[in-house]
Amino acid sequence: MSAKLVLVAACALIDADGRVLIAERPPGRPMAGLWEFPGGKVESGERPEQTLIRELQEELGITVSEDCLAPLTFASHAYPDFHLLMPLYVCRRWEGQTSAKIHTRLAWVRPNRLRDYPMPPADEPMVSHLTTLL
Repeated sequence: MSAKLVLVAACALIDADGRVLIAERPPGRPMAGLWEFPGGKVESGERPEQTLIRELQEELGITVSEDCLAPLTFASHAYPDFHLLMPLYVCRRWEGQTSAKIHTRLAWVRPNRLRDYPMPPADEPMVSHLTTLL
């Protein structure tokens, strides 16, 4: 039996101090209380970059241009009822101030402190890639 494949694009926003933005999943959502990289499901007909531009505007209120999104790594993780494929992009330039529009809280975290925040299983392996990059 094959699980449904879900494609989600995520973004590691990196500020001038080399910190990474993570967001706490709100109550009532799957994996509530866990910290994640912002992003969302790739809709039909969308490219992952388009998804991130849309999601970062909806979730954080910022404007990102496609040429500021650089692919870093991806996660392939089997959850009980679906299989998640998640490319992670890095972005160092955007317009506007980040604010939590959907998430409970946002945190700017040094890469070596990311493991102090509980994350969904698919996000955890990406931390080492960010630590190596930064």
